[in-house]
Amino acid sequence: MTDSVLSSPLRDRIDMLRDPRLLRRALPAVSLAAILIAIFLINDRAMSYRGLDLMLKYAVPIAFATIAQMFILTVNDLDLSIGAFVGLVACIAGTWLVDQPVLCVLILAGCVASYAAVGALIHVRRLPSIVVTLGMSFVWLGIAVILMPTPGGTVPEWLKGLMSWKPPLIPFPIVACAAIALVAHVLLMESSYGAVLRGAGGNATAIDRAGWSLLRIRMSMYALAGFFGVLSGLSLIGLTTSPDAHIADRYTLLSIAGVILGGGEFVGGRVSPIGAVIGAVTLTLTGSFLIFMRISPDWQIGAQGAVLIVVLALRALIKLREGR
Repeated sequence: MTDSVLSSPLRDRIDMLRDPRLLRRALPAVSLAAILIAIFLINDRAMSYRGLDLMLKYAVPIAFATIAQMFILTVNDLDLSIGAFVGLVACIAGTWLVDQPVLCVLILAGCVASYAAVGALIHVRRLPSIVVTLGMSFVWLGIAVILMPTPGGTVPEWLKGLMSWKPPLIPFPIVACAAIALVAHVLLMESSYGAVLRGAGGNATAIDRAGWSLLRIRMSMYALAGFFGVLSGLSLIGLTTSPDAHIADRYTLLSIAGVILGGGEFVGGRVSPIGAVIGAVTLTLTGSFLIFMRISPDWQIGAQGAVLIVVLALRALIKLREGR
């Protein structure tokens, strides 16, 4: 009798660990841990402040872009222009941020407003977001090329200093990514309006009947995406110190992969801000590790794609188990 009573809590914990829903939520963290363990086993020098700082150097701009994409996916849309937009922000900042900061801020605010206008156009005209954002990617890229046909421009010292900051104990990219995840989580998952925003992707009809404007919700989500896209561009040039129109061409695919790797889905407004940032960090580690090991950067996209495929396969197995 006593053994049975004592073993009951243990059995409950074991059953909880076997819960497919718990496994699905833990999958992003497990993926990140697996990448880290593989890196540390191959090269123990990576298990250091400097090693993590080098490998996660570009995690911050990728995390910002991933969160931007997450806001769009929350309302069941897909943004194929975020990479070009981040490149445009880099060119705008590289052209005016040092000499005319007020003008630069106004232009960047106009870019965020333009993103919101794109969301309004998609909603009012009932246009496919893939088509509209694909077209906007050429608009953003075209403006960026006009502004900066060749790499150049100037980056303010305060931005370079911020992105190269060395806090004690924990590398800056980890601190920054944790802050990004926390802010996005509170905004989307903990606030009352965040529940409405997510509901617009999960059950738009119910949100509309409750009196909320779906047009304003979509515009808000696109504006948030634009804002985080601006932060991505600024943090990126703070690292590279050399703006370029094509500086973030890969960010569109990386942002989508980061959201999906972090547990997000293309329909239903099912996203996870913390998972999205973890997905961005995992993809960054995968790419940076190849460079760290002196392997050709040409393999980066393939390695990141392989990680995404493995995680999606595991998620499919978990869903199959849930269905039983």
